[in-house]
Amino acid sequence: MATVRWWAGKVNRQNVVARSNDHYGIPNRIFVIDSSKAKSVSATQLEKVRDQHVRMSLELQQAFGLRREEAIKFMPSYADQGDHIVLKPSWTKGGKARTLPIRKPEQREVLDRTHKLAGKGSLIPSHRNYVQQLRIYEGHTVRTGLSKMHGLRHAYAQQRYEELTGWISPAAGGPPRESLHSEQRVQDHQARLVISQELGHEREQISTVYLGR
Repeated sequence: MATVRWWAGKVNRQNVVARSNDHYGIPNRIFVIDSSKAKSVSATQLEKVRDQHVRMSLELQQAFGLRREEAIKFMPSYADQGDHIVLKPSWTKGGKARTLPIRKPEQREVLDRTHKLAGKGSLIPSHRNYVQQLRIYEGHTVRTGLSKMHGLRHAYAQQRYEELTGWISPAAGGPPRESLHSEQRVQDHQARLVISQELGHEREQISTVYLGR
């Protein structure tokens, strides 16, 4: 379409081509450069992180697939609703509240320890603000080789996909969508919708970045 629009401009016929690809039913392209970005943080790696608030934020990122800012600003007394957590709009990208289920005992255990550390506050110590805590987070993660923690969201997405469908995602070595039969494609689509919402994305398409095609 870019080539067609270029040609139309050269022959002064721009009006014969719609400006938006939506007019032709052409979806936006999604580039998946690396389908193996999932990461985890081991107990040994966490022990190397000296700041306990940073360490707790990393554990929350791993347990719930949170963004860095969400895990730093996390306030357990507000978020923990028993069987799910609620993220405040002021914590999230785009300023939209969302909920995530508490599905595993391991998640509950992480939350319980977060309560003990933060009390009624957040994972930003009372003598620091967000920017200060972010710099401390960045310093500790870089020094311990944990600087690219977006991979924790990839891991969360792939774990959820397997839970919801019963098979592993294409990014983790599972079957691509085109090889699935009709019922499996319905499951795949529904799982991607759930995961997109849990990760805080509006479009199901973005799940391709985390799960592959």
